[in-house]
Order: sequence, then C-alpha cells, then structure tokens
Amino acid sequence: MGAPFTVQPDQQQPLNVVGERLTVLASGAQTGGYEIFRQVGPEGSGPPPHSHPWDESFYVIKGEITFCINGCRAVAVAGTLVHLPEGTTHEFRFGPGGGEMISMTSREGASLLFADLDREISPGDLDLAKIVEISARHGMQVLAPTA
Repeated sequence: MGAPFTVQPDQQQPLNVVGERLTVLASGAQTGGYEIFRQVGPEGSGPPPHSHPWDESFYVIKGEITFCINGCRAVAVAGTLVHLPEGTTHEFRFGPGGGEMISMTSREGASLLFADLDREISPGDLDLAKIVEISARHGMQVLAPTA
C-alpha cells in the first residue's frame, strides 16, 4: 500500500504523448495500485485504437471528446464519465478547440507506458511502428487507425 502524498501544481511535469500533454498525477508506485492522469489535447489529437490489461475511466473536464469503443462512436462533453473495462478496444479524439479530461486506471502500467512514449517518440514525428513496439512492451495492443 502506498503512503499518503500530495502533488502540488509546481511538481506536475506534463509528458508529450501522441500529441497530448499528459500529466501523471498519481502513479501506481505512489498509490500501490491505481493511477490518475490529467490529459489536455489539441483538436484532433488522441491515440490510435488500442486495448490494454487495465480498466480505464475518463472524466471530461472541458471540450468535446469523441470516443470509439468497440467500433461504436459517442461524443463525451464536459461532465461525462466514460468507463472501459480491461481489454476494451477504444480510441478518442479531442474535438473543436481541444479539451481536457482526468483519467484513472485500475493498476500500474499506463504511467510507465506514457513515460516511455514521451522519451522515445519525437513530438513532431508520430512513428506508428515505434508506438506499437513501445506499447507492446507494456501489454497494450495498438490496432490500425480508423478512418
């Protein structure tokens, strides 16, 4: 079990992950289990379709975010919660003007993946083959992007 902790705004260092500014607010190493993130994305940004071995929930703070979950599209506006059990194939795109959301995963894994993506993928060159390779190291399966 993790010890109590506080993360002040000046301690938060956003990562660049597939065009988003993603901040690890709480890692599995800190909590002893779940992870919490702040995700801010410009219009059109978001990950390719993927699935992973952890549950994930998103709470939209600002903007509209279009989710595609197991092939079904839905627009989530501010105040919407989206929950995805582990293994669910999904992707999302930030809508007009971009957006912001808080996400939470059920166990450690995503924070390590995001750190590797930030370190190994250039912000200006989203190399899908490299994203697939890095993701696989963390148990995440990336599929071909949808149209």
